[in-house]
Amino acid sequence: MKALEIKLFRDLSQMKGQAMAIGAVIGCGIAVFIGAQTTLWSLQSAQQGYYEKSRFSDVFAGLKRAPLSIADRVADIPGVARVDSRIVQAVTLDIPSLDEPAVGRLLSLPDRGEPVLNIPHLIRGRLPEPDRTGEVLAEEAFVKAHGFEPGDTVKAVMNGRLQTLTIVGVGMSPEFITTVQVGSLFPDDKRFGIFWMRRRQMEAAFEMEGAFNNLTLSLAPHASEAEVIRRVDRLLARYGGLGANGRHLQISHRYITDEMKQLKTMSLIPPSIFLGVAAFLLNVALRRILSLQREQIAVLKAFGYTSLQVGIHYAGLVASIIVGGILIGSLLGTWMGKSMTAMYADFYRFPTTVFKGGWAAYFIGAILSLIVGLAGVLAGVRQAVRVPPAEAMRPEPPLIYRSSIIERFGLYRCLPQAPRMILRELTRRPIKALLTATGIGFACGILIIGNFGKDSIDYLIAFQFGLQERQDASVRFYESVPQRARHSLRQIQGVTRVEPFRSVPVRLRHGQFSRQTVISGLGEQRELFRLINANEKVVDLPSDGLLLSSQLAKILHLHPGDTVAIEVMEGARPIRETTVTGLVDDFAGTSAWMSLSSLNRLMREAPVISGAYIAIEKGMESSVYHELKKIPIVSGVSLQKVAVQSFVDTFAENLLRMRLFNIGFACVIAFGVVYNSARVSLSERRRELATLRVIGFSKGEVSRILLGELGLLTTLAIPLGCLLGLALCKSLAAALETDLYRIPFVMDVSTYVFAAGVIVIAAFISGLAVQRGINRLDLVGVLKSRE
Repeated sequence: MKALEIKLFRDLSQMKGQAMAIGAVIGCGIAVFIGAQTTLWSLQSAQQGYYEKSRFSDVFAGLKRAPLSIADRVADIPGVARVDSRIVQAVTLDIPSLDEPAVGRLLSLPDRGEPVLNIPHLIRGRLPEPDRTGEVLAEEAFVKAHGFEPGDTVKAVMNGRLQTLTIVGVGMSPEFITTVQVGSLFPDDKRFGIFWMRRRQMEAAFEMEGAFNNLTLSLAPHASEAEVIRRVDRLLARYGGLGANGRHLQISHRYITDEMKQLKTMSLIPPSIFLGVAAFLLNVALRRILSLQREQIAVLKAFGYTSLQVGIHYAGLVASIIVGGILIGSLLGTWMGKSMTAMYADFYRFPTTVFKGGWAAYFIGAILSLIVGLAGVLAGVRQAVRVPPAEAMRPEPPLIYRSSIIERFGLYRCLPQAPRMILRELTRRPIKALLTATGIGFACGILIIGNFGKDSIDYLIAFQFGLQERQDASVRFYESVPQRARHSLRQIQGVTRVEPFRSVPVRLRHGQFSRQTVISGLGEQRELFRLINANEKVVDLPSDGLLLSSQLAKILHLHPGDTVAIEVMEGARPIRETTVTGLVDDFAGTSAWMSLSSLNRLMREAPVISGAYIAIEKGMESSVYHELKKIPIVSGVSLQKVAVQSFVDTFAENLLRMRLFNIGFACVIAFGVVYNSARVSLSERRRELATLRVIGFSKGEVSRILLGELGLLTTLAIPLGCLLGLALCKSLAAALETDLYRIPFVMDVSTYVFAAGVIVIAAFISGLAVQRGINRLDLVGVLKSRE
């Protein structure tokens, strides 16, 4: 073994504590990067394979009714590769285990063979037979939620008639990777189910012989999606077209796409912070080593080693620490990736969701770590090896000490001896003190990032389901009905309040920008559903004009006072114009609101409603739901408590699990930073502390000097870390923003207390390690150093 290799191992052995701390920080950064990237690639691989195998559509279009010949005309549009016409109908389900009515969506299957597009994947059982009445293929999530098996039955109201559906098979479809009911933001597998039935039976049940009401398309390569959608809309307009949309607006695809965007963000921002902190620690540690080994560097160069060889030696020392961190991070990242992939597989359903490590994630993570780590120490190594041997053989010249500000004003006389020495050290080496406090501050900031998600989720639940949506249930009708229908709801025993609403599907246009959404018309009394902005202020609806969510206004490049075109996607499909009268900062969806009377006037229709928000007397829920099942026009009931639980079980659970990973890694980083700072401080002041011991200071007095310095720097670093954490969390919240939901920027006091507490505990444990080092000082050996 070469001499430099022996020296490298000896140096690593002498600084094993610091090496392990720095390696742990690097490992955390690599683990988060690899965990998020491998999960992302696993989901992308499962999604891409599923989409290709099932021929997932590129364009989706709903309409009222059109003859089958219209599908042939759509197929002739340039850029259209495949067309599949089908029947899609909403039905009300009567599930014995549920008090409230559930909602189902029936999709037609060809009488023979499989669909042209969106082919269902059969998990178990068989496909329905066209000649057997009531046979259906049920979506896996609904079946699993109720414990159904092939052979079980479900009662459904189809076109006003109660029929029995027999589940003969269980399947899934690329359209329903996650199943979200229209009007909801989160899935509810117990109360919303997807079923496939042979076309012949659906034609008979819904009087759709020779017709269709839903169209899906796949596009040829290089086709213009916007042009195809424009032509499809024009062709379907006379048949009650509801507006065609590209895949990017399909709700299931939007959920998985937004999740992948957030995973990509999480794979970049936290690892960048972690590796930046690691580079800082490596720089501090190596500069101290180089300072202590000035004479060794001179001897090596005197014996003929070139500056390049010496530089490579110290770069190898750093690389050894980095490689150790990479190995730790790769193992942790693999475990994290498998855990997260399994978690997402429970929420996003694919035929196969297999964890795919992918060598690229590990390779990129390793290269990034090496680049960041070596870049952090390059300047220090270069400066050390360029010192001439004769000069390096001499000890570093002592610092020039001047009176500090405290001493100039005579304030030091008021302080005991130990605090006086601590303040002198800090004020005479301000850059060193600042760097140490900054390192500890970043550790504190990382802890705040780790705990940030919990505060946001708690606030989001309180805001969305406490301040804004305060109803017990939302009732929707199959079609718009006269406003007097609300009196029927009010007559149900147990219903204490009814607030009607009108929902109109529209496409909003402003110049070249457009977005399909729903305008909600709200009544004059708004106690159950209130418009609340981000400042928790109630927003009043104007008598005329349109209110937009800030996110929708951003997409359409609209501001208050601008005029927006409204293309109504139902009925006669009128085109209207109105003024944007205000914006609402909310946290979910891209919504638009008008007063109910104003929306009726805009539509030039009699006073009609699409549903109502209701409040239910406590203890009367079951009887109210039972009565709602008997009302033929009720198409679905959404429960507030179920929405909250669904939010917690899906979106919130995913974020909170990521939070646990981040907190764990942040704690490791905090201990690594504080411990490394304490060890560097002990190494730098060994001779000074030994001198104090020799002239009569006790171990306790010497410890108070060094530990007091650590304590003061930690105290100064915590406020700095809180400010850093605040800025980093704000950036992260903005980076995680999507059209479906926004992360509110909320910081609870407990988050700061938690971060400060971990830093204090880390400082205490590091202090114990430093105390042990002070107790084991070799006074004679240290004082033999040549001046």
